[in-house]
Amino acid sequence: MNDVEKVAKIFACSQSTVLAEAIAKQYGLPLGKVITSHYSDGEFQPSFEESVRGSRVFIIGSTFPSSDNLMEMLLMLDAAKRSSARHITAVLPYFGWARQDRKDKPRVPIAAKLVAKMLETAGATRIISMDLHADQIQGFFEKPVDHLYASTVFLPYLKSLNLDNLTIASPDMGGSKRAYAYSKALESDVVICYKQRAKANVISHMELIGDVTGKNVVLVDDLVDTAGTLTHAANLMMERGAKSVRAICTHPVLSGNAYQKIKDSKLEELIVTDSIPQKEESEKIRVVSCAELFADVMKAVHYNKSISSKFLM
Repeated sequence: MNDVEKVAKIFACSQSTVLAEAIAKQYGLPLGKVITSHYSDGEFQPSFEESVRGSRVFIIGSTFPSSDNLMEMLLMLDAAKRSSARHITAVLPYFGWARQDRKDKPRVPIAAKLVAKMLETAGATRIISMDLHADQIQGFFEKPVDHLYASTVFLPYLKSLNLDNLTIASPDMGGSKRAYAYSKALESDVVICYKQRAKANVISHMELIGDVTGKNVVLVDDLVDTAGTLTHAANLMMERGAKSVRAICTHPVLSGNAYQKIKDSKLEELIVTDSIPQKEESEKIRVVSCAELFADVMKAVHYNKSISSKFLM
């Protein structure tokens, strides 16, 4: 029996069980059984409760904080390797630590490279992720990386809104490439926000490059953390005459008082994926599932089929 004839096996890290169940359902397979033993000092040990010998194994888990989530993924990969799985794919809907992708000052780590190395050392033979903070992170790996784009699920939703005078916006200069890609797909204008930071997560000044008067604006970003930049940009655009402001952010990190900031802001809605589970409900946050996207790509990987149709951007 060759690899393709064997049924793939899908397992979930505990932090991504809900998304993994949705992916497995879309794939057409049940989730594999994993039992995690916990020790009183905080250590834990995952255990596959079924054979994975010679199989293609997909392990699903986003590595958002705490660091236990990354550690669980590493332990699962190591367990699969030591159980003689033939192919081990780490499926990371959200690749955490990705914002540390370069040395932006002396004597600091490049955490994204370190995490890539750890995943491969633990046993990953392939990586599947979505909207990495920086495209070049793919080059940190020596194994194949399938870098998916959430535009696959966001664009149909945006088109369904039928917004007139649509304008795509980037909340900072670094996201301009992503904004231009969306504007090309939607045949819309683009505006850019220029911001200066006093320190991490604190904005000292923001200016708008472009005209938003009478426009329905959609801010595009890869993640939303404290929501400071996003809400500041939305409020600024409404002050400059925008008709409405929405935001699409792939990964809803939403730390600190982010939920309250979003509630108090002039954002019409924030559209996110389920790459990270929500900490609380919000009437302004709409979740669009990425489960079908990942299931389709995982199935294509298992059957050695092209996935180029999934790269809309």
